[in-house]
Amino acid sequence: MKIKKILAFAVASVLTATCFAACGKEEKKADEIVIGGSGPLTGDAAQYGTAVKNAAELAVKEINDNGGINGQTLKLVFEDDEADPGDKAVNAYNSLKDKDMQIMLGTVTSGSCLAVIEKSKADNIFQFTPSASADDVVKNDNCFQICFTDSNQGVASADYIADNAVAKKVAVIYDSSDAYSSGIFNTFKAEAEAKGLEIVAEQSFTKDSKTDFSAQISACKSAGAELVFLPIYYQQASLILTQSKAADFSPIFFGCDGLDGILSIENFDTSLAEGVMLLTPFAADAADEATQKFVTAYKAAYNDEVPNQFAADAYDGIYILAKLIEQEKITGDMDAKEICEKLSAAISADGFSYDGLTGTGMTWAKTGEVSKNPKAVVIKDGAYSALD
Repeated sequence: MKIKKILAFAVASVLTATCFAACGKEEKKADEIVIGGSGPLTGDAAQYGTAVKNAAELAVKEINDNGGINGQTLKLVFEDDEADPGDKAVNAYNSLKDKDMQIMLGTVTSGSCLAVIEKSKADNIFQFTPSASADDVVKNDNCFQICFTDSNQGVASADYIADNAVAKKVAVIYDSSDAYSSGIFNTFKAEAEAKGLEIVAEQSFTKDSKTDFSAQISACKSAGAELVFLPIYYQQASLILTQSKAADFSPIFFGCDGLDGILSIENFDTSLAEGVMLLTPFAADAADEATQKFVTAYKAAYNDEVPNQFAADAYDGIYILAKLIEQEKITGDMDAKEICEKLSAAISADGFSYDGLTGTGMTWAKTGEVSKNPKAVVIKDGAYSALD
């Protein structure tokens, strides 16, 4: 009798465990290709991650509603990494793996991306980041960028300022504790000097001192800066603009893609951003048909919100993947390694290019960097307006 009870208990335990396993995880479909994404959905950089998630969802829905790709459908799973450069990024990546990720669209920020690139390499996951721009992000052969590298942004910014005679005396305020900010600053400084710009002040801050910029502003003002270059994110930029007004300092402010989002900060006086210039791959007011179609669809899906360049990068990213998936006949029953090998070879092959929202004739080097031209944008009447 005891043996029967023990056997019955054992069988019940196995069945219960099996049930929990089955109920806890939806079984992957054979004709479904799973794209995993991660980025900040909470915290200071949530605007970026939310934009990427929204645009990727929009693109996936459009593709599936139009019949999918070669009989395959796309599925997007997304995790919040809080823009953390450590454990939270790794935990988000592991959660995506648990959800059967076969291709990665992520991460959104450079720090988080650097935290997971070795894991994606070891797992043979094709990693396609919409906006992680640090040069080291693409040091492994499975990772490619949709955005500009930091070094390219620094050079392009200096070239634009010099070639268009925006200013001669330039100051810089950058985050020395951040890979994105420091990377842009280093190449900007070298190119600015080569172009004959005079860097009159170099002021830094760290993640532990990013609220009071009075000392940096005072130094820039005392040095006679005509333009302050801000290779930083929009949260800190908004504080610098606010505190500059209080200090009666009104130079030209010039930034990169990290400033995209400054007009959406809660309780920020957006009139302070009038005249701010930045280089970005996307301007929502561009008149071309593709941009206006995307902006209309995005606003309709997300409460009339105007998409930023992070959204445009992600939207392009999904459609680039779709083109590659169709071309290479990728199917949902392939393992990650086979998919990675096919996509890595195809995206960097001679003859492959893509015309998207963030660039026309985009091509990729085998080293992972994208080739495309930035667009100059100025904030005018409370909106981003293309200069070119």
